[in-house]
Amino acid sequence: MERSKAWELLRQYNKEPFHLRHALTVEAVMRYFAAQRGEDVDFWGVAGLLHDIDFEMWPEEHCRKAPELLRAAGADEATIHAVCSHGWGACSDVEPAHEMEKLLFAADELTGLIWSASLMRPSKSVQDMELKSLKKKFKDKKFAAGCSRDIITKGAALCGLTLDELMEQMLDAMRAGEDAVNAQMAQIGE
Repeated sequence: MERSKAWELLRQYNKEPFHLRHALTVEAVMRYFAAQRGEDVDFWGVAGLLHDIDFEMWPEEHCRKAPELLRAAGADEATIHAVCSHGWGACSDVEPAHEMEKLLFAADELTGLIWSASLMRPSKSVQDMELKSLKKKFKDKKFAAGCSRDIITKGAALCGLTLDELMEQMLDAMRAGEDAVNAQMAQIGE
C-alpha cells in the first residue's frame, strides 16, 4: 500500500491529534530501522503508520477490527499480520514473527513513553534527551502509567537487545524523525 493511501486510511478512522502523532512517530521509527537494515522502508513505514488503525474508534476491539479495515482498503496480508502482531499478548494472539514485527511490537509502547518524557522537558523534544533521563522515567511506574514496562522489556528481548540498547536505538530513531513528524502535524493544524 502506498504511503499516501495509508495516511488517508488512517485519517478515516483517527481524528485525535494524539493518535495521529503516535502513528506518525511509529512510522518514522520503523522507516529509520528499515533504512538501517537495508529493508523496505515504505513497507515498514506503512505498517508503523497503520498499527493502531482501529484503536481510536474500536479500543475494545483493538487488533481484532484492524484486519477487516485493512483488507477492505486492499492491504496485503503481511501488513495485516504486522499490524495485528504489535498487540501480541495484550489484545492479540498474533505473535511477531519477523524482525520488523518485533521492532514494531517494541516501538509501540516505548515511543509513547519517550514522547511523554519529552513533554516534561523544557525543549519538549527528544533531541536533547539522554538515556539516563529516559531510564529514570521508565523506573517511575507512576509516570506514563499507560505505557507497559513489561511490554517494553518483552520487546527488547524479542529484538535480541538489552533494554538500554533498545532505548538508545529508539531515541536515535525518534530524534531522526522528530522534525518530519512535527511538520506533518503542523499541516493538520496541531
